[in-house]
Amino acid sequence: MILSTIWEMAAMQDYDPLAHEEFETPHRVFADLRARCPVAHSEAFGGFWMLTRHQDIRAVLEDADGFTTTVRNVVPGSSATGRRPPLHLDAPEHTPYRRAIDRALGPRRVEDIAPVIEAHARRLMRDFVARGGGDLVEHVSSPLPALAFADWFALDEPQTTLLWRTAQAFVKAWEAFDVETVGRTSETLYDLARDLIASRRQALLDPERDPVSSLLQAQDDDGAPLPDEMLVGCVRQILVVGLVAPPVFLGSVAVHLAGDPDLQDRLRRDATLTIPATEEFLRLYTPYRGFARTSRHGVTLHGRAIAPGEPIALAYASANRDEAVFEDPHSFRLNRPNIREHLAFGRGPHRCAGMAMARRMLQIAIRVLLDETRSIAMDGDPRMSGMPEVGPVYAPLRVT
Repeated sequence: MILSTIWEMAAMQDYDPLAHEEFETPHRVFADLRARCPVAHSEAFGGFWMLTRHQDIRAVLEDADGFTTTVRNVVPGSSATGRRPPLHLDAPEHTPYRRAIDRALGPRRVEDIAPVIEAHARRLMRDFVARGGGDLVEHVSSPLPALAFADWFALDEPQTTLLWRTAQAFVKAWEAFDVETVGRTSETLYDLARDLIASRRQALLDPERDPVSSLLQAQDDDGAPLPDEMLVGCVRQILVVGLVAPPVFLGSVAVHLAGDPDLQDRLRRDATLTIPATEEFLRLYTPYRGFARTSRHGVTLHGRAIAPGEPIALAYASANRDEAVFEDPHSFRLNRPNIREHLAFGRGPHRCAGMAMARRMLQIAIRVLLDETRSIAMDGDPRMSGMPEVGPVYAPLRVT
């Protein structure tokens, strides 16, 4: 009886995020939805809508008056988490937090941290090559952003290890919908955020370089300091958000390169292609499908009525392969004339605050992956993430 009910529910819904996926499965599903059901409904995670066309997703992202992040900003959601600016707030409440984060991510800071990122990337890749490969996510693409964030936050070695291992456990628990572990690991990250704030209250660092110090100096529109609980939530948000997407994105890049030796060789021969290649990879393998909004007043899209407060997942990964925007969207093409139309970092007031640092880190990681290898090949099947990300959480490679 229970199984028949589950099957009936699966048959009734337009999109099943719990279905088994292989590497190209999500993109085949998204292409089908764009063609026949661009506003899809799913019964999973308490029910949600999913937009798959570029035009619709961009319109929602840029319409802050019509759509809010304060009700649901990700699918699936978790009741174990508290309010975490800036993502959980709309303007103008979120603006002081964004200004503070942006202050500590200026162009000079990003360029200062680039050599540190490259040094970490080369050490990780050389160790990876020395062992002949393995799971790129576990050994390279997961620790790399943690090490980059450790420098940005001026973490000591125990804090760096705690951040990486806890973030890994948090992501794996989220993938398994293990609510108990999500709550426990989330609280560990909150504790780390509280410790960092307490430490900076004792001794501020340069707010042009350190995000916690920048947040402690920030003020709201009335000139008051930002509330303690919101500061903790904001630091906790920053600590996690930058560690989730890069591992699966770089896993996707590695899988793609393993299947295209000619592209490997071309990119190895010409380092100037790294920047446009990274941008095309970002379009092709955008690692998000679960960022969400809710309509403030209700909306009808493509004949489907969405009530106020109902979660609307925005499939960035689908938007960036929309045939209406990108010619031959499933192919890798260097120097696409409209590459800046991709939505890998979102749009509007909640566009990714760490976009500049993320781009630089990913460019470095791809360059190092190619520099430190002569060949990249698959050594097994990748294992895919579930919502809200899309991409491999396990990418077994054989490298020389």
